Amino acid sequence: MDTRAKIIDCKSAASLVTQLRHEGGSVRVVTGHFDVLVAEHVRRLRDIAVQPAKLFVIVLDPPAPLLSTRARAEMVAALAMVDYVVPGGDQGACELLRHFAATEIVHEESADILRAERLSQHVQRRHQQ
Repeated sequence: MDTRAKIIDCKSAASLVTQLRHEGGSVRVVTGHFDVLVAEHVRRLRDIAVQPAKLFVIVLDPPAPLLSTRARAEMVAALAMVDYVVPGGDQGACELLRHFAATEIVHEESADILRAERLSQHVQRRHQQ
């Protein structure tokens, strides 16, 4: 399976959420930067993913991204526990989040900034050795 097929736009995601709810399904959404994707992201997404809920991930842009939005979306889409990935611009993400209840949303942006800082510090320490 080409996991890039999991990448959908905000409008398609909103329609899909409505359809899943109409069919009695449950949904969750995670927002984050995923720049760069590290093992901690995988563990966190695995903890958040609750079956049979469908897991949507909105990939937002950090202040100074290392990778393009598309590259980050493709990496997240490759994870088995993720059902759909939405490369989110600020406007589109806000619109899409309106389709989720507060209890269905997990914001990971602050944690992602800390992850990126720790990774950067680790790389700098390795170069100093």
